[in-house]
Amino acid sequence: MATIYDVSVLAGVSLATVSRVMNKNAKVSEKTCKKVLDAMAELGYRPNAVAQSLASNRSNSVGILVSELKGQFYGAMLSGIEAELREAGKHVIITAGHANEADEIDGIEFLIDRSCDALILHVEAVSDEYLVELSKGAVPFVLINRNIKELADNCVSLDNEKGGYVATKTLIDKGHKDIAYIAGPMWKSDALGRLAGHKRALAEHNLNFSDELFFEGNYRQSGGVAGMNHLIESGKSFSAVVCANDETASGAMTVCRENNLKIPEEVSIVGFDNIIFAGHLYPKLTTLDYPIIEMGHMAAKLTLQNSYQANNLKIKHLFDPELIVRDSVSKIN
Repeated sequence: MATIYDVSVLAGVSLATVSRVMNKNAKVSEKTCKKVLDAMAELGYRPNAVAQSLASNRSNSVGILVSELKGQFYGAMLSGIEAELREAGKHVIITAGHANEADEIDGIEFLIDRSCDALILHVEAVSDEYLVELSKGAVPFVLINRNIKELADNCVSLDNEKGGYVATKTLIDKGHKDIAYIAGPMWKSDALGRLAGHKRALAEHNLNFSDELFFEGNYRQSGGVAGMNHLIESGKSFSAVVCANDETASGAMTVCRENNLKIPEEVSIVGFDNIIFAGHLYPKLTTLDYPIIEMGHMAAKLTLQNSYQANNLKIKHLFDPELIVRDSVSKIN
């Protein structure tokens, strides 16, 4: 098996020069670099990644923890992160936390033990206090879809409160006053933010929030089904429903059809996320676009800036959801 010494002899350069070429040091001339690379190719030499890591104190890998490995939302997030890091010559190690505190902590420790240079974390169950304490450690991290005041410079998040406000105001502007709400799990910060925006829109227009027209769902189709059944069975009149995400809206729309409630003529529905199938539901779903791919790119850029000294990167910490108008909302008198 060829060694770095064999490469230096064949190329006629020092060991230090071979090392600089392998580490892509700009100080090596193009001619010398070609000699070294040609020698490596002729000898079939492949650098030992572990040895390089020990020598440079860098693994050139970034650990990513997400809540789940399935679903369009997480796939889009990971795609944005990986594309940005790959372009910069970095690789990723991915694990899931399943929105469970023990699993999230285990996943973070797993990534740290794999000598990742930095972490990008989409965590929901661990406390702010845990993350603040973690920030004092040796491995830097960026939070995505979460904003903690003490760690604001390392957060990339969505203005969920604004999204909830826009969703409800869209209905109010169409003349709706009796507006129901199917929320996400109330222990999640994004669900709380969206509900707060909904309440703000109601209050601005002197409309009361009704507990009878509220249901805590689970961000899944099953939660939308349970929520819409609850609203119908309550006997309380409503002309529109704001759903905390598109999966919830899909379940709610199914129940409407099963009960012969026409959308949007009898019930208008707004979702949140703008995942792929939102534009293929019937009717096509009006929703708030969640720019998760762009946020993934931004989390990676922030990591490159903080951990790899990448310069001249434009960093944006807070993203705004955008209203996508389709066919599930109608105007009433």
